[in-house]
Amino acid sequence: MNRYIVLTVLLLFSAVTRAAPSPDYWSYWDKADESSEVVVDHLLWQGFLDSYVKPSASTGMYMVEYGRVKRADKQALDAYLQQLAELDPRQLSRDEQLAYWVNLYNALTVDLILDYYPVKSITRLGKGWFRMGPWRDELITIAGQTISLHDIEHRILRPIWKNPRIHYALNCASIGCPDLLPDVFRGKSVHEQLKVAARRFINQEKGAVLIDGRLVLSSIFDWYEDDFVDEEGVLEELKVFARDDLKQQLENFNGRISYRYNWKLNEYQLE
Repeated sequence: MNRYIVLTVLLLFSAVTRAAPSPDYWSYWDKADESSEVVVDHLLWQGFLDSYVKPSASTGMYMVEYGRVKRADKQALDAYLQQLAELDPRQLSRDEQLAYWVNLYNALTVDLILDYYPVKSITRLGKGWFRMGPWRDELITIAGQTISLHDIEHRILRPIWKNPRIHYALNCASIGCPDLLPDVFRGKSVHEQLKVAARRFINQEKGAVLIDGRLVLSSIFDWYEDDFVDEEGVLEELKVFARDDLKQQLENFNGRISYRYNWKLNEYQLE
């Protein structure tokens, strides 16, 4: 490929990642049945997480053993996605829906990586010549609607729930993302699980760290700053979940903020 085209693609990707899509309300999914007692079965997804999600010895981050996934377990993951596709989440309670969509997003992402593995970064996937990731690719059909990862995050979760802590639960198969956690999200505990995910991410170096008086944050807090209201809202969010040492540093912080993100695949490696 011509080096000028390559440079253009890289610059375009950089610009896109600095400006995440705004919420785009999809009213079709804004329905729920609070009288429903249906509990979605996430057993197959939990089995996959039990088998292939491991903490890194050096960083403590949960990583995925993509290269060790057995064919039978990939088939079980596909069966899980088919199981979710056969449900109409609009007939679930709102909390059960939230767990449904978060688990679906994460499972679809892992399944996509496995379909193309080995791959160095999810940003190398996606349909079209100027692909910058697979987020807008239609991956699954639910209740008669074709769904992409973009749809789940920006057209369903963000505009319907309006809860910025959803960002701590979604994993984009990258080191810079909040970890793919080893437990499925469940409707009965999903809000507490979001708090646990928030506490974990914010206290990791990839979430927030002070370096020589400069606050270095995950680019997630830049891309989705509006979800936290503004920069001050981001700082308040950090203080809510920061451990004592980081919280004290944040209370006294009055310096410059910078952002970073690592798009390398979150693949577990023996150390």
